Amino acid sequence: MLTRLSLRLRLFLIFAGLAAGLEIALAAGLAIGWHRLADQPGALDGFVQGGAVAAFAILGLVAWIWSLFDLNVAKPIDRLAGALRARAHADVTGGMDAEIARYLGDLAPAAVAAAATLAETRNALAESVARETLQLSEEKSRLEALLSDVGLGVVLCSPEHQLVFYNSSAVDLMAAGVVPGLDRPLFDFLREGPVRLAYARLLAVGDPDAASDLLCTTVAGARVLSARMRLLTAPGAGDPGYVLTLRDVTADLAAHARREALLAEIFDRLRRPSASLSALMEVLPDGSVTPPRMEAALRQEVEVLARTVTELGRRDDEARGDGATLALTRAGDLADGLKARLEEAGLGLETRVADLILRCNGFEIISVLDQIALAIHRAGAQGLRLEIEEEDAGAMLRLVWRGAPLAVGDLDRWLDAPLDASVPEASCRQVLATHATEAWPETLAGGEHALCLPIRQARRAVARPRPVVRTVVYDFDLLARSRSDKVAETPLSDLTYVVFDTETTGLLPQQGDEIVQIAAVRIVNGRRVEGEVFDTLVNPGRPIPLSSTEVHGITQAMVADAPGPAEVVARFHKFSQGAVLIAHNAPFDMQFLRRHERAPDLVFGNPVLDTVLLSAVIYGQHEVHSLDALTHRLGITIPEEARHTAIGDTVATADAFLKLMPMLKGRGFSTFGDVLVEVRKHGRLLKDLN
Repeated sequence: MLTRLSLRLRLFLIFAGLAAGLEIALAAGLAIGWHRLADQPGALDGFVQGGAVAAFAILGLVAWIWSLFDLNVAKPIDRLAGALRARAHADVTGGMDAEIARYLGDLAPAAVAAAATLAETRNALAESVARETLQLSEEKSRLEALLSDVGLGVVLCSPEHQLVFYNSSAVDLMAAGVVPGLDRPLFDFLREGPVRLAYARLLAVGDPDAASDLLCTTVAGARVLSARMRLLTAPGAGDPGYVLTLRDVTADLAAHARREALLAEIFDRLRRPSASLSALMEVLPDGSVTPPRMEAALRQEVEVLARTVTELGRRDDEARGDGATLALTRAGDLADGLKARLEEAGLGLETRVADLILRCNGFEIISVLDQIALAIHRAGAQGLRLEIEEEDAGAMLRLVWRGAPLAVGDLDRWLDAPLDASVPEASCRQVLATHATEAWPETLAGGEHALCLPIRQARRAVARPRPVVRTVVYDFDLLARSRSDKVAETPLSDLTYVVFDTETTGLLPQQGDEIVQIAAVRIVNGRRVEGEVFDTLVNPGRPIPLSSTEVHGITQAMVADAPGPAEVVARFHKFSQGAVLIAHNAPFDMQFLRRHERAPDLVFGNPVLDTVLLSAVIYGQHEVHSLDALTHRLGITIPEEARHTAIGDTVATADAFLKLMPMLKGRGFSTFGDVLVEVRKHGRLLKDLN
């Protein structure tokens, strides 16, 4: 009820209540005193006169103090609020007079700064809107032309899988030149299964930047397309739509097959003549046909040719085997793709798939398994099942069935057959050679039979926070920036900062706890440089307790191949040279770094700022200064999956510092030295490390 009253009226009621309380206290005190002195003549008159004088004095004093509060607090606050509302809601742009609230400490300057910033923002926004509005028509035309002529098919669909947009390439790829028509179901043109699976997978992930690769088949013509799906997020609009980019991988397969066949033919046709030449030169008698000098030169050239052909052949074989040119494919996507292909042929497939990421050409492996699965089904196999499990550094694919075993001769014949009738150059065996693997039949327990196909390189799929995007890095303002060797006199915006965070095995470095992950970003010229990131796991050389893993999610297996603390700290020292270090609760993180200092080359002598202390400077020591509390006050959201990861907390701390920096400047702390003096006043919270 009282919140509906004006501020001035509430202050008046407070002081009126104070006056009434003082009068009651005075009356009670006088009554007690009179009862003790009631037997003395004239005592009552004295008490009455003294009480009246004191009562009027109290009323006068309270009224005077109330008038001062009303004049110097309530009225200025009302005037300040009115001026702020005028600028917030009535688009008033004039300056504010800080003198109207000169007795309210930093409130008036803060309000003036807020109003000025609001006016600047509005002006900049108006200019930006006007500028962008003028360009919208031109940009729209350019975008339409670009999307119309781009080689990839682009399709936008609603959550109900209805067509919202398509370009001419998409028409050629999925509809064979027939115009699809807006608001028609996508599944009139593409098979439903893989698309729905990819959409459900992206919804389950919940990451707006995630993408899912899939293989789908057109309804007409059974053309195989490689696609990438990405959700189009719209806050508060229910399930999102998605964009689908399409590419015909059959043509890619044909071109790849022709290149591989050409290379194989080149090496085959060169090896034989070079070997024959080498053998012929060995049996020729010295000087029998040519002069000795010419014969020596001829022998040398033949040897060079033979060595060259052998070396190039070896390098080609190694390139096929190392998998460097192969893409990363999720085991689940590969299983889904094979299942979709077999369902197209009317066959079912059970899948048992580990959460692995395989280095392979998913389309080629699916095509090989699809062809063999169809062949063994025609031979009477039942109950097809695909198993993908981790094996050593790779993975084992097993196509399992019930029925007759697979003869090696039949398998060889199937592997020599073309992978696709339209691409006779590419055989299943050639796919296996590209992946430096082979396939063989095997009999399992329980009377089942399997085709085994190992993939040489695979790793477990581990949920990690989204990495900081690395892109082109530049800041041309640095060309004109003056530099000073005196850090204390340097403006905050002119300093270079490295914001970092560590995850550890525990909280006691003096008892042997070590770093398991360290991440850092650089702030240059007042902005976070997205392309300059330090982020690495660390092998602590000791077990990671389960209680620590539950906090940061880092397991012993994840750090098994990571570098040790000494190496990582040395690399971080080089990354942070010449910069001011920033951390949230810096003394904790610096303990772990300083354990690995090696004088004189590896010493962390950097100036240090702690966002805990900076938060205390701005908000006072009475507030909570945890990272969650600070980011909440500053309107910064830390994704749940990134909290308590080194890179997630580092980015949040950097963003918090960038918002604290103008607030410090607004309080009059413009240089590093100014901030350092103020920070040391809050040493009760944390020790200053400078």
